Amino acid sequence: MHPQRGQAITARVDAIADLLPLDPAYRSLLLARGAIKGGLLVLLATIGSAFLPLPWWLPIGLALVPAVWLVLVAPIRAYRRAAYACADAQLRVVGGVLFRHDTIVPFGRVQHIDIDQGPVMQMFGLAALTVHTAGEHGASVTLPGLAPARAEELRQTIRAHIRQAEG
Repeated sequence: MHPQRGQAITARVDAIADLLPLDPAYRSLLLARGAIKGGLLVLLATIGSAFLPLPWWLPIGLALVPAVWLVLVAPIRAYRRAAYACADAQLRVVGGVLFRHDTIVPFGRVQHIDIDQGPVMQMFGLAALTVHTAGEHGASVTLPGLAPARAEELRQTIRAHIRQAEG
């Protein structure tokens, strides 16, 4: 193995090890959403099989492959890849199912911070922290899957850093 390549991989693993996972209830929320999407896909295929000049089992069988992926693979993968860190005057959010994203928001660019809890998030005891930044119109980073107390704690941490930098 090439030494530089091995060092880069080690450095990346160390950086990932510093990230914090999302609340375990978020995995349950993702699984529930996946089950709904997969179920709807199979339901549509079942209805469609009545109108297609094909054997009834063919559209349903073809729909089962993406449905299984939506129900079992995508939610678990999304949960395992999602993480965050709040340190060194910046918020880092990573995630993705097919494509990995890694976003770093310096606290100095933060304009305002929202905590969102829709009805489904409330059912699972979760909240999402959205950090709106200066720069491009509508630039924001959302960190879903946090316990409400943790979302509020992160908001207060970011606010304290901003006040300290201003003062």
